[in-house]
Amino acid sequence: MSTVQLYFAKASTFSQRTRVVLLEKGINFTANEIDLQNKPEGYTQISRYGKVPAIKHGDIILYESAIINEYLDEVFPEPPLLPRDPGTKAIARIWIDYANTRFVPAFNKFLRSPDPQEQAQGGREFLESLLYLEQEGLGKLSHDGPYWFGETLSLVDISFYPWFERLPLLEHFRKFSFPSETPRLQKWWNALSDRNSVRQVANPASFYIERFAKILGEPTAVAIAQK
Repeated sequence: MSTVQLYFAKASTFSQRTRVVLLEKGINFTANEIDLQNKPEGYTQISRYGKVPAIKHGDIILYESAIINEYLDEVFPEPPLLPRDPGTKAIARIWIDYANTRFVPAFNKFLRSPDPQEQAQGGREFLESLLYLEQEGLGKLSHDGPYWFGETLSLVDISFYPWFERLPLLEHFRKFSFPSETPRLQKWWNALSDRNSVRQVANPASFYIERFAKILGEPTAVAIAQK
């Protein structure tokens, strides 16, 4: 089958997910970097939403990282990035959905909201999410292994990865630090960030801080109300 054509942006969290999947599976692909502020003509014929990532694989054109990543895992089955057991696979999909619908919105509200009250609420929600990942995710599923499902990397790990790389933004602009009550999560992040695939797509903290300084202005800090 033909080579995968990847359309991505260097700063895109969702692109990083798919780039890690491609690298973990050793899939041959051609990378096409997209300037989202100046999209090439006709790009919406590839990505109907005009977003990244998108892929073209033969006659198949896909966008939305969660969909792309499951497609790649099925078409290129080794190494598997989802559990084979249907029940455990369904649990993995629940955690991917949690990343997309709970964790990421809390992160974005905390970082991006210009309203101090909403920003503080985002901080509380983000802290609660981290504690939930510690207790209900890694605490119950990892069996003391480094990843979500123990010794084997999965799409769940990859789905959360990009936002942990951006924690320096919260540290710099919101004076946030990793809570001490999350030792499993810190162990997980140390293991994940050391993987070759992640190192290949990672950006330094300065890359993000410089970009967001223009968006957020002067650094501010909002105290997170403890429960």
